[in-house]
Amino acid sequence: MTATTEARTRSGRLMLNKVPEVTIWFWVIKILCTTVGESFADWINMKLGVGLVNTAWIFTAVFVVVLAVQLRLKWYVPFPYWLTVVVVSVTGTLYTDILTDQLNVPLWISSAVFSVLLAAVFGVWWARERTLSIHSVTTLPRESFYWLAVLVTFALGTATGDWTLELTGWSPGASVLLPLGLIAAITALWKFGANPVLSFWLAYILTRPLGANIGDWLASPKVAQPGEPTGLDLGTFTTSLIFLGLILATVIYLTVTRSDVTETHEATHAAHTTGGPRKERVALAGFGLLAVATAGLLVWAHSQPHVGPAPEEDNTSAVQMAPGQAVKKFPPAEVAALKTLASTSLKDARSGNETGAHAAAQKLRDLWDADQASLQPLDQTGWTSIDAQMDKMLKTFGIDHSNPPMSPAQQEKELNALLTDMG
Repeated sequence: MTATTEARTRSGRLMLNKVPEVTIWFWVIKILCTTVGESFADWINMKLGVGLVNTAWIFTAVFVVVLAVQLRLKWYVPFPYWLTVVVVSVTGTLYTDILTDQLNVPLWISSAVFSVLLAAVFGVWWARERTLSIHSVTTLPRESFYWLAVLVTFALGTATGDWTLELTGWSPGASVLLPLGLIAAITALWKFGANPVLSFWLAYILTRPLGANIGDWLASPKVAQPGEPTGLDLGTFTTSLIFLGLILATVIYLTVTRSDVTETHEATHAAHTTGGPRKERVALAGFGLLAVATAGLLVWAHSQPHVGPAPEEDNTSAVQMAPGQAVKKFPPAEVAALKTLASTSLKDARSGNETGAHAAAQKLRDLWDADQASLQPLDQTGWTSIDAQMDKMLKTFGIDHSNPPMSPAQQEKELNALLTDMG
């Protein structure tokens, strides 16, 4: 993966390599960024109640701004580079979540689409530049291709990671082991003599589900409903704060030492030698066997009995409570926020605004899910009662259920019942 480290662009601007050297620090901070991408997106979307689409718009705008700053630089600078990675990790995650949660696109289709899109990006990049090496990101077109590829890898990693969880029913903690094992195997094949560019991008994609599973494991509650993830119960905000702090500390270290600047690294380290065409072919066969073994493992895990989401019919409550009694022990501010969204959905349903009613119901679901960890321990009975009515309401909109949306009259009925239960 050797290449020249500086080149003159068509505009005449002299640039050094814009991507850091791939050291252990690169992979550490990359995994930290992917964990933030998962936890921070969830915190803004659900905990703050911003909503999935609005959050995606916000981060798309932020991504455009930070990318513009990064592209204007003439050499690699740790802070703007890794800030761009953090933002693109959140943005790519949100794009996949919109396809899954808003548009109901199956994860296997999202995975296939993003795989084809990534192959197309690499194909055009290679056809124009004749290299995919990150050691030669020395022109504006190459850097543009690089960031487009990074964005797609985050979206692809999100889709494949979520699809793996869906297939296997594994907990986030257990799911860490699969991408971690695959990255270790890819590293071994790279040391043997595998193509360094292929090895890099395969590992890069796999850090996304690895970091996401770490984030889910840290943030998820210790006790949850069957089929829901469990973890260390740090919460999405605390997890994001911890990892953003670790990212900042690492970036400061790299800024001071310049140990990941390609030109500095090349002057102090011997270049990695490739194993030649024969070893590359053998390693390529190894990648193929690794893919087959992974597919076999997923098929086997899918066939094993595992806990999935509770059946829809079982999500009703046998407890009948007086109006307002179910939320009596809940914080008034959180109850008020839930009632506001339910009232908005009801108002839009009555006025014939189907899109608005559905969007408000979706936000209500997101806020309720985000508040589960704090509300459920306060009153298990009350939470179960509201959750059952919440599920009935969501079913009328076809949210989290396979049925199409029901009539506005049915939606109004269940929203009224929910508002009555919340007092």
